[in-house]
Amino acid sequence: MIVVMRHGSSAESIAKVVHFVEAAGLKTQVSQGVERTVIGLIGDKTRIDRSLVENMPDVDEIIEVSKPYKRAAREMHPDDTVITLDNGLKIGGKNDPVVMAGPCTVENWEVLSEIAEAVKAAGARVLRGGAWKPRTSPYAFQGLGEEGLQLLARAREETGLPIVSELMDAKDLPLFLKYPVDIIQIGARNMQNFSLLKELGRVDKPILLKRGLSATIEEWLMSAEYILSGGNARVILCERGIRTIEKYTRNTLDLSAVPVIKKMSHLPIIIDPSHAVGHWDYVPSMSRAAIAAGADGLIIEVHSSPEKAACDGGQCLKPGVFAGLMQDVRALVKYR
Repeated sequence: MIVVMRHGSSAESIAKVVHFVEAAGLKTQVSQGVERTVIGLIGDKTRIDRSLVENMPDVDEIIEVSKPYKRAAREMHPDDTVITLDNGLKIGGKNDPVVMAGPCTVENWEVLSEIAEAVKAAGARVLRGGAWKPRTSPYAFQGLGEEGLQLLARAREETGLPIVSELMDAKDLPLFLKYPVDIIQIGARNMQNFSLLKELGRVDKPILLKRGLSATIEEWLMSAEYILSGGNARVILCERGIRTIEKYTRNTLDLSAVPVIKKMSHLPIIIDPSHAVGHWDYVPSMSRAAIAAGADGLIIEVHSSPEKAACDGGQCLKPGVFAGLMQDVRALVKYR
């Protein structure tokens, strides 16, 4: 249920509604938009008298929200959520799409520094790199762990690029806060790791939540709800392809998720074309399509020597190809 306040409602009127609702044992979420202010009511609605709320000063109407993802729903937050990083970079809303780029996994300083400088020169705004890597085979390279975070922190200091890296286990969260990681990524396999999501609801860090391999959009938004309900409103959704019957690409990139999410939720959404298609030569076209569809950004794997990459070399762009793609992205943004 949401309470819609009249345009120009006073802070006093809004406070009175919030106090009345919270006194009844419900939680509230106040969203002050450009045109109107809405107050989301979360909890047992039978504990309040709807008619009393409707007759409070400056209350325009009360609307029922049937969706199970209350805080992630567009009705609760009519305006787009904009995620602001510590360096001032904004993701979402009417801001230009943000491109995150870098190696699939951190291998060593020489390779990381070379790629970081290359993607920055091409126009990337965030450096990506895995310190821990979830691999299908237990014998595949699993990442450098804490050493990888140390190298990412060094790259952050030398290039000025914020960093995004994947957290796999809640026990490693203190390390992600220590170095620090600017955006904590939750991979597709952990999208429904609810105990981990609850922990992330308690931290003041942007969370990049990837869609599960076989998850519906509603299930994806319910996972975001776990983080939002814990008090962390800084959630970025990431579509990275879903599992279908098609075998020619690694996954099937669901670009329709962009307009669907824009309608259903206020959270920003970015696209990971690298993991979706699994072949570097398909990545540029899918990236351009994602920007045209209205995505708030991209996260792309780039490696100076893909044939030597510790993992996923086949889907990594070389720096020169990435630079060309960035020119296309800038051109497309002008016509959105």
